[in-house]
Amino acid sequence: MVSMAAQATRPFDFLREAFDADQRTPEASVADSVFTTLRQAIVTMALRPGVRLTEQELADALDISRQPVREALLRLREAHLVRVAPRGSFVARISVADVETARFVREAIEIAIVRRAADGVAAHDAELMRDNLRRQERVAAAADADGFFMLDEEFHRMLATAAGCGEAWRIIEMAKAHMDRVRYLALPEATPMERLIAQHRTLLEAVARRDSDAAADAMQIHLREIIASLPLLAKLHPTLFDGAAPSQQRGPRPLRPGIVGAIDSTS
Repeated sequence: MVSMAAQATRPFDFLREAFDADQRTPEASVADSVFTTLRQAIVTMALRPGVRLTEQELADALDISRQPVREALLRLREAHLVRVAPRGSFVARISVADVETARFVREAIEIAIVRRAADGVAAHDAELMRDNLRRQERVAAAADADGFFMLDEEFHRMLATAAGCGEAWRIIEMAKAHMDRVRYLALPEATPMERLIAQHRTLLEAVARRDSDAAADAMQIHLREIIASLPLLAKLHPTLFDGAAPSQQRGPRPLRPGIVGAIDSTS
């Protein structure tokens, strides 16, 4: 058994499994896998805003040299997910401006995708998306927010693929990290999963009857759901957001089990 002292000195060991899994992807370099692993941990709040990220501790946890860690942190900094302060690198707080930019980019691309999908998708692809909706209903009934998050991602990816826009989805994935952080926080306290499932169903029904205008409208309503949830989330978790008013700084509401890391108030 690892001692408490050892756990305190190795705070990033929990990242190793995801890193090793990504390294099994043939085209992934070590730096790519570090970036992917840290990005996912930041998006899902496994690494919370304010957590200090040190090259040596990350390199030790992943059993690699510091160079790929340095490269990954630079990419995360460019993506506004990590910021550099005099005391080191820290996970950035959630920027409402970055969330809005990510939503704007995603909305523009996904509306174009769903309009193309409304021109006609293969019956097999449509059935796969219906099956995805059935699985969404099951995880929602079980109050499994993590499972729903994954199925939500899968639904949108499947829609893009069915429309012949798989490469466009890759662009969306690169742009939407800030939006994803809010989406993850929003489940289920700010955005009921049942509401999102109903929106997915409306969208898919519009595609099935080849109504491109209705499909585009449904996608716009769906993606703007996140904007409606922002005020409540900022109130529930004020220290996770950039620019929270001092009067709101009462500490974050407890997050879902498995979310780790402590906010450094000086970062």
